[in-house]
Amino acid sequence: MASSSRATQFTKLHKVLKKHYKPITAGAERPVLEHLIFACLLENTHYDLAEEMFAAITEEYFDWNEIRVSSVRELTETMARLPDPPAAASHLKCILQHVFEASYSFDLEGLRKKNLGPATDALKKINGTTDFAVSCVVQFALGGHSIPLDAGSLEVMRILGLATEEEVEKHSISGLERAVPKSKGIEFGSLLHQLGADFTANPFSSEVRSKLLEIEPEAKNRWPKRRSTKSAAKTLAAKGESRKKQTTKKTSEGRAKEEPKSGVKKRKKPAGTSKKATAKKKTTKKSTTSIKRKATSSGKKSSNRSVNKKKASDGLSKRKPR
Repeated sequence: MASSSRATQFTKLHKVLKKHYKPITAGAERPVLEHLIFACLLENTHYDLAEEMFAAITEEYFDWNEIRVSSVRELTETMARLPDPPAAASHLKCILQHVFEASYSFDLEGLRKKNLGPATDALKKINGTTDFAVSCVVQFALGGHSIPLDAGSLEVMRILGLATEEEVEKHSISGLERAVPKSKGIEFGSLLHQLGADFTANPFSSEVRSKLLEIEPEAKNRWPKRRSTKSAAKTLAAKGESRKKQTTKKTSEGRAKEEPKSGVKKRKKPAGTSKKATAKKKTTKKSTTSIKRKATSSGKKSSNRSVNKKKASDGLSKRKPR
């Protein structure tokens, strides 16, 4: 397959995709803005799920303005079944905000009157739009020939050897629109998108693997490697041992610093102490002890006097009157 041209590779891809998927056409009766919003929900997911999420946001919210003023968190909860709800919610909110600030309305029908080049440039300038969303609007609403490519479909094309790393980063594959005619552009784009959505949902699925190997047997060499649980456990164990070693080293070093060389702990005298200070301390201790002794002796004498007085009074009360 390496010797053949890209055109033959794309035609073979189209034939194999038709065996496993059915082409899907988006509703042409939708306005341009709704096509753009639907593209935000369709990225990296299936058409039926995108339709369900589109119906959910139109039923739960009153109009586009209510969605515009809603928080990303609220929109994320509404679109929780999508592969990346926060990204879809932020894109949707940014698009509605940009359109409303530009014209104080939610209308992009003026793009149909423009030529395809200026209309495409105007779509790219809207905040929140992606290359996939712009290609969807060009293909579904403006009648142009642009095959939408999201992250899942680009990764599939890379595994098949139909896209390089640079093309994946740029979100465009050179020669794709020339190899696929305009009359089959919508069909080919929908089939490739469904394969990319399956890959995004489960990249290590046996069904997806068999489909890709049917298209290109050498795709097994470019397949993403799954990280085994044994290797992950080994790395975690190694990290734990290294951490234990570091902690033991720290504790041993700390103990070595704390222990003195002689093995006997000696108390250090505080700075600024002298013989005079120690002598003063001794004198103050003697004075305090002498004061305590005097206090105790005086207390004993007072207690003895009170006891003697009580005895004398007791004797007077016991005497009989004459």
